[in-house]
Amino acid sequence: MTTSGPVRQFLSGDAREIAPLLLGAVLTHESEEGPVSVRITELEAYMGPIDSLHPDPGSHTYRGPTRRNAPMFGPAGHLYVYFTYGMHYCANIVCGPAGHASAVLLRAGEIVGGRELALARRPTSKAAKDLASGPARLATALGLTTEDSGRDALGPPFGLSLPPAPAAHVSTGPRVGVAGHGGTHDYPWRFWLTGDPTVSRYKAAKARPPRA
Repeated sequence: MTTSGPVRQFLSGDAREIAPLLLGAVLTHESEEGPVSVRITELEAYMGPIDSLHPDPGSHTYRGPTRRNAPMFGPAGHLYVYFTYGMHYCANIVCGPAGHASAVLLRAGEIVGGRELALARRPTSKAAKDLASGPARLATALGLTTEDSGRDALGPPFGLSLPPAPAAHVSTGPRVGVAGHGGTHDYPWRFWLTGDPTVSRYKAAKARPPRA
């Protein structure tokens, strides 16, 4: 499925339900340097402050809208790219209806097009499976920065092709590095293709002491 209308309608649902169905989808970015395509193998779902049944302390929108997280409240199918730890970009695809913040973080993938360009952007990668194994690596391989935050992932210079059928073997577990109310295991919203070599290495979150 490549037509933007049906894909946007698909992405307008619940991010927790959409995430496993996006495994195997291919996201392409055709920059001035050339095109790079990644087959998505790992994702995490993040909800907004409106979902009272499942408040999500791991989400950037947990405390409401800001200038930085504004794209997460926008139309489905747009990108939300943020800068973290002063050195890395991470990319999300916005889900749900406009005004209801939610997104899926692109955690890992396999470069299926433009491998030479991806390698030039990721020269420290020791193997092809490492080029986009992790959210920062994936964003770097695709050439994404905060300049792309808010842009439509379903139209040029981007494109998103959904898989022809849901993945046969999907694993799920707690999100990486997320701690909050009730602990990470209350939020098993990380999804990955079982056994895929490009899936990132899991790191449990460290519990934080309560604020005074």
